[in-house]
Formats: sequence, structure tokens, C-alpha cells
Amino acid sequence: MNNSTIAIYPGSFDPITLGHLDIITRGSNLFDSVIVAVLSNPTKQPLFTVEKRIAQIKQCTINLPNVEVDSFAGLTVEYAKIKGAKILLRGLRVLSDFEKELQMAHTNKTLSEDIETIFLATAKEYSFLSSSVVKEIAQFGGEISHLVPMDIVNDIYSYYQK
Repeated sequence: MNNSTIAIYPGSFDPITLGHLDIITRGSNLFDSVIVAVLSNPTKQPLFTVEKRIAQIKQCTINLPNVEVDSFAGLTVEYAKIKGAKILLRGLRVLSDFEKELQMAHTNKTLSEDIETIFLATAKEYSFLSSSVVKEIAQFGGEISHLVPMDIVNDIYSYYQK
């Protein structure tokens, strides 16, 4: 039996931010393997396709050998079971995140007793940061290079210059 600890870090990552990358990097130091799982959510209108987001995340995490990038649809706990993961990794920025994330963690626990949710507080310099903030700034031509990995800055600006 494999005793390695696999953590799933689920999200839309549209686009990936330095806050996400902070959680991924720190998670990669805590767990044997971290799977960044891009959620395919049909109710959202994403900037980038799932395939593009996967490519962006792979490029940004190329220096983290124990990080894998994948996509899924449906329930996160079901995906975690398929991958053999016992941990769901989630980042917290502000108190309102905690309320939503705690509710989700409790809900997931009712769906699978075997899977635990681990929360990491985002580094304070990213506590305000969200993909929505990045998109709003970029839409109006504002500077985003201090908010997202340099590898994807041009992708974001290109989207809004269509």
C-alpha cells in the first residue's frame, strides 16, 4: 500500500494568481504530492479554457517536481477518491473566506469521512488578491505583474485586447 500523502488543491484558477502559487508552493513542502485540480464549472464564464489554465499552471509550477496539474468536473471528494487523496488543500485570505470554506469542508465531510480539509492562510501580501481582482484591473489596462506569475501576464492582457 502506498503511504504517500496526496493533497488536492481544487479551484477555477482563472487566472492563477501569486496567492494561488503561494498555497501550491507551501503545500508542496507539506505533502508528498499536490494535485492542482482545475474545476470545469459550466456555470462560470472563464477567461481561459480548462486546457489553457492547465498549461499556465504547469508553466508556473515547473520548478515544483511533486506538483501535478489536472482537471475535473463534479464533486471534489469523488475526484479525490479517484486520485487516492485524503487531503483537500484550501487557502484562506479573509474572514469571509473562512465562513464559506468551513461550510464546504463540513459538507465534504458528510460526503466522505475519509477526506480531511487543510486550510493554509495565504501570505499577508496576497490577502486581498483574487482572480476577480486581477481580471478587473487587467480589463482596464492596469498593472497586474505584481499579482500573477510573469508567465501569464501577457495571456491575460491579450484576452482583453481582442
